Amino acid sequence: IQMCTQMCTNPPTPSPTPCTLRTPSAPRPPGSPGLVPAGLTEDEDVQRMLQGSLLWKVKAKGGCRERLFRLQEDGVTVCFEGRFGRARSPQSFSVSHIEGVREGRQSEGLRKHGAAFPERHCFTLAFKGRRKNLDLAARGEEDARHWVQGLTKLMGRLQAMSQMEKLDHWIHGVLQRADRNKDNKMSFREVKSMLRMLNIDMDDVYASKLFKECDHSGNERLEGRELEEFCRRLLQRPELEELFGRYSGEDRVLSAEELQDFLRDQGEDSSLRQARTIIRTYELNEKAKQQDLMMLDGFMMYLLSAAGDILNQEHTKVHQDMSQPLSHYFISSSHNTYLTRNQIGGTSSTEAYVRALRAGCRCVELDCWEGSDGEPVVYHGHTLTSKILFRDVIESIRDSAFEGMGCWVPSARARCRCPVLSAARPHAQKSPYPVILSLENHCGLEQQATMARHMKAILGDRLLTQPLQGQDPHHLPSPEVATGTRLTPGWLPQAKDASQVSPELSALVVYCQAVPFPGLAQALSHPQPCQMSSFSERKARKLIKEAGPALVRYNARQLSRVYPLGLKMNSANYNPQEMWNAGCQLVALNFQTPGYEMDLNAGRFLPNGCCGYVLKPPCLRSPPGEGARRLALHIRVRTPHEPVPRPRWVPPPSLLGDTHDIPMPSQVPPNLLPVRCHLTSSGCHQPLSSQVPPMSLQGDANPMSSLVPLTHLLLGPSCSLCPGPQLSVPQVITAQQLPKLNRDKGSSIVDPFVRVEIHGIPADCAKQQTHHKLNNGFNPRWEETLRFQVRVPELALVRFVVEDYDSTSCNDFVGQFTLPLPSMRQGYRHIHLLSKDGASLSPATLFVHVRCKSL
Repeated sequence: IQMCTQMCTNPPTPSPTPCTLRTPSAPRPPGSPGLVPAGLTEDEDVQRMLQGSLLWKVKAKGGCRERLFRLQEDGVTVCFEGRFGRARSPQSFSVSHIEGVREGRQSEGLRKHGAAFPERHCFTLAFKGRRKNLDLAARGEEDARHWVQGLTKLMGRLQAMSQMEKLDHWIHGVLQRADRNKDNKMSFREVKSMLRMLNIDMDDVYASKLFKECDHSGNERLEGRELEEFCRRLLQRPELEELFGRYSGEDRVLSAEELQDFLRDQGEDSSLRQARTIIRTYELNEKAKQQDLMMLDGFMMYLLSAAGDILNQEHTKVHQDMSQPLSHYFISSSHNTYLTRNQIGGTSSTEAYVRALRAGCRCVELDCWEGSDGEPVVYHGHTLTSKILFRDVIESIRDSAFEGMGCWVPSARARCRCPVLSAARPHAQKSPYPVILSLENHCGLEQQATMARHMKAILGDRLLTQPLQGQDPHHLPSPEVATGTRLTPGWLPQAKDASQVSPELSALVVYCQAVPFPGLAQALSHPQPCQMSSFSERKARKLIKEAGPALVRYNARQLSRVYPLGLKMNSANYNPQEMWNAGCQLVALNFQTPGYEMDLNAGRFLPNGCCGYVLKPPCLRSPPGEGARRLALHIRVRTPHEPVPRPRWVPPPSLLGDTHDIPMPSQVPPNLLPVRCHLTSSGCHQPLSSQVPPMSLQGDANPMSSLVPLTHLLLGPSCSLCPGPQLSVPQVITAQQLPKLNRDKGSSIVDPFVRVEIHGIPADCAKQQTHHKLNNGFNPRWEETLRFQVRVPELALVRFVVEDYDSTSCNDFVGQFTLPLPSMRQGYRHIHLLSKDGASLSPATLFVHVRCKSL
């Protein structure tokens, strides 16, 4: 397995104590798959973790047990067991699943039950997804420091690994598990076991033939170079080899000029300078790099990097206009944020606020009730859910609101002596934009005043208590103006009598005053931008059905919040898309409940730097009446030997349609996407505006941002839109390294299929799927075409789902990825799959070809 061993083109200058990678077990031949790129290093902190330490495991319900924690030789797995091995069985976790390491008593569990340990001995591991925190206390401050620093370095190294390195590391882990007698040799029986671990049900005859071809020593054991050759054959990507050969020709070497052709077909910057930059960045062979040539391995590195990702990398940072009123944005919102499970008997926790805020949530809810000793509490009233102090919740929000989220970027500000690890340490992107506190008040006047005192004392100048300077107090500010360490409290009082509202609490409400909904007629004739109304999902659907366009106009000026029905015992969510279609900004979901609804929410707020604010389409920010367009989405699975089309721009002699004429550029820029654009007014029940803006085709590799605006929003099946551009995704080519679902059953192999879902306006919602592939979760290929038409691409989300086919019961979920259609890039792209709770399933990917075509 060939892989890049340097972090960048110009490696950093070595420090006096460099971190050198070493072999996890016996010496291995160069180039064998035993390399551990995660960093089993000579670093002092990592070495201490390899030796192991006795740490106290502090339980959430009190009590603690001393366990022996030890980093395994793969550099990723940490196992722990009783001091004398008397635990039922060793437990483990992966460093890749850790979201953050907190020093001291910075968790609810340690604050409640860790008082017996010095604070400098304590630290917390916060995991991705739904796994609970792991609260630990070391015997000494030095041990705690080694584990905190060591884990942080390993997390950074894992984050900086390329996809090829991740794949190599994954294969190495499988080899270790399959080598039962730990002799660094693989018998045919162990190889068959490894194949099942890899999700491959390979025919015994073919597996035996491949084994014998690689067994050059003839001793019926694979080792060293033989094992490397076997893994190389398994990891071959025929579809990438075919693609590479189509552009490189017979010499199987890609010149900078030939790479320009590929980039042009991808719709990207195809200048010679860019082609040479890509070669210098991703090519592994130094001689080829010096001659501006790219080999197959370098080409694979490029396509597996962020440059080959389906998500437009420009959208991974804040790229939208953030100077418009708050009502012009979708805002990531949480319902019953304090809950970790269901809303009947689940646990309430301040950690739920930490997780939501780190996931990009910008509106959290606090259900406030009378507590003992004059202290208000937060819980789901009149249920068996546990209670937490209002004061503790505010402290957690203060510490996490602007701390950062799960969108990782490189940072060089690590306390690490190794230059490689320092440069790679993960640093969470921080959202500077305001957080809205949605307070559902069930307290009396006295404890309301206590709530106000706590917010002012704990949040200090971060709490927005006065209109922003230079801003009209009767209009909503923009996220940009409210940027910084300010929190905007939204108050949802339950008391109808204003005399039951504490003046101290009321004084804190500036821009988001919650009021009963006066009705659309009243709200539209007398708009109050700083007032906000809440709707249950049922009432919101009724408004959309009966007065959809009026609700869109209302949401263009004022904030509205939608929340799930309270009768759902399991805290189930509703489909947020129908609420976004109507322009509702605060579409609150149960963040603790995974499912397609939360996938859509994560996809909606994936662009714009995961900052929690996404600008609504123009049709939802201003009165309707502008242009309309429709897209068609075609997804096709290419046959293994079918030629790959190389589209070229052919300017049409005229545009379709007898009403509107759009001027075309006289010369097509080199980075123009190969699309054909047409506009027509046929079939439209609403008149188009008299002046249709021309399409701006120059200088933009994303066709979504260069098309005419909508004439009106489609909220029901009785409406229709003008036909317009169509998007084509002709090939879903392969999947790679899908996870094994039933690890306890060695013979269990997935039968995967891919389903593509479009979530948007009702007329756009559709889903289609490929056929399933029997017993192949390692490298399945499909041969089908999936076609969709998308009328309102600005609102559409595309969800790629992989499931395990079952003829007798429900299919099992394997992985998914969701993103907005405007953020989806054209060309050959990899899709990195996520688990049900949003964690990475690396190295599992889909490989697709996306092409936009307008008709």
